[in-house]
Amino acid sequence: MKCAPFDYVRASSVEETVKVLGEADGEGKILAGGQSLVPVLALRMARPAVLVDVNRVPGLSSIHRIDDDTVEVGATVRHSRLVEQTRHPLLAEAARWIGHTAIRSRGTTGGSIAHADPSAELPVVAVATGASVTVAGPHGSRDVDAEELFVSALMTSLDEDEMITAVRFPQPARWGFAEFARRHGDFALVTAIVTEVRGRPRITFGGVASVPQRATTAEQALSDGQPATEIARIVAEEIEPTADLHGSVEFRRAIAAEMTRRALAQFESEQEQSR
Repeated sequence: MKCAPFDYVRASSVEETVKVLGEADGEGKILAGGQSLVPVLALRMARPAVLVDVNRVPGLSSIHRIDDDTVEVGATVRHSRLVEQTRHPLLAEAARWIGHTAIRSRGTTGGSIAHADPSAELPVVAVATGASVTVAGPHGSRDVDAEELFVSALMTSLDEDEMITAVRFPQPARWGFAEFARRHGDFALVTAIVTEVRGRPRITFGGVASVPQRATTAEQALSDGQPATEIARIVAEEIEPTADLHGSVEFRRAIAAEMTRRALAQFESEQEQSR
């Protein structure tokens, strides 16, 4: 199929982008990498009146450290650059699991966060690290905690005339990452990330529910020094997976427990190496 007709605007600034989105009265979409948006347009599952191209907006494509433990990633930073950068190793590892080379060469950080696919890697990294998202709108900028940004599958708390300009990812003191997919490049069925952020452990999952999900009881067990097998058992009981054509609730609980064990093994090995 072909896209339904739309107007195209190549924005030259964040302010212009926000203005055009506001004038579109809810019928506007931002075009960055287009890896999620264009297929939806081609299937006519979305029919925006206006597409606002932000690829040439200055100031959105940088990666830099803003303090000792936080890295700011601009909205139009490609996934391939996340893989190559060394400032935030967890981000680099997660980005390696995003689709295939062609997808990583075009897909953007802001686009992935805004799309809010529950199986995507970057939203779960954002929650696992306690990231904050900088959002520009008609009344200026605001910062939103990642856990508050994701509302449901493919839904965020962004207003229709707002755009993501950057994401600030705290650097974990140590971390472990594990993902299960049917084939390399497929959407993740379960992603497990264990982090220690500013002295506190976090255990976060992608692919099991409509938004990235933390296992707070398992986090407390980790703080208490419980063994990995016990933490994995707690995870299987605590999380609330959704069933779909890719797997039942029981299947996702079992996979989540195994991915927890693998992520914990990497998490603990980082502690051993630091001694």
